[in-house]
Amino acid sequence: MRVIDARALEPPGPFERVIDALADLPLGEKMLLIINREPMPLYRFLLNNGYAYKSSPFPDGRFEIEIWETAAAPGAQPE
Repeated sequence: MRVIDARALEPPGPFERVIDALADLPLGEKMLLIINREPMPLYRFLLNNGYAYKSSPFPDGRFEIEIWETAAAPGAQPE
C-alpha cells in the first residue's frame, strides 16, 4: 500500500500529491493518505472519477483515508 503523509503540507499540496499518485496506482491496490484535516474537495474528486475511499478520523485530529479504484460508475457511494 502506498502511503502519502501530507500532514505537513498546505492546500493544495495534499490534493496534488494524491492526484499524481493515483495515476500510478495499479487496479486492485490501495493508497493511504494521512492528513490533518478532512479533505472534502478530494472526496468529490474521487467519487466523480471512479475511486472509492474510507475515511477514519483520529482523536489527535488526523484523518487516514484509504483510496482505491473501483469498477463502479463515477458518483458511486464509498464503501
